Amino acid sequence: MRTREAILPDAERIHELISVHYEAGTLLPRALPEICENIRDFRVVEEHGRIVGCGALHLYGLHLAEVRSIAVDPIFQRRGAGFILVKALLRQAVRHQVGGVCLFTRIPEFFARLGFSAVTREQIPDKLYKDCCVCPKLHSCDEVAMVRGSLPNMAMLPQPSSVLVKLEA
Repeated sequence: MRTREAILPDAERIHELISVHYEAGTLLPRALPEICENIRDFRVVEEHGRIVGCGALHLYGLHLAEVRSIAVDPIFQRRGAGFILVKALLRQAVRHQVGGVCLFTRIPEFFARLGFSAVTREQIPDKLYKDCCVCPKLHSCDEVAMVRGSLPNMAMLPQPSSVLVKLEA
């Protein structure tokens, strides 16, 4: 197995992989157009030329990146594809000189083996203000927030209340 940067023709397969995990309840859905827009964030795992896994690294700034949309074809699970993929995304974060990497997961044991530690969602304000505030599971979230590296002292994204103040002025 090997990883590589995703290219636009990979978007449909990435969407398929994520959809399988959405149906199983381990990932939130991602629309195909959204995947296409963010294809440069994705890496894929291939075995014999077939994409068997995907994942993305979303950059918030030098202070934080997020590992997201980790999905491995059920046939290839427990063969190391997820491990290879997350390691590749972590190398990417190092290359970008990011101080901390976060993620939200329903399988914290897997990520703990890769050096991630559980934190509260409030300790990752960038994620809260970007995604959580529009998530249908905002008040019933069943994911564990985890981080590897340093936690940011503050969010780079504007807080919703400060946006409203500017709009009202």
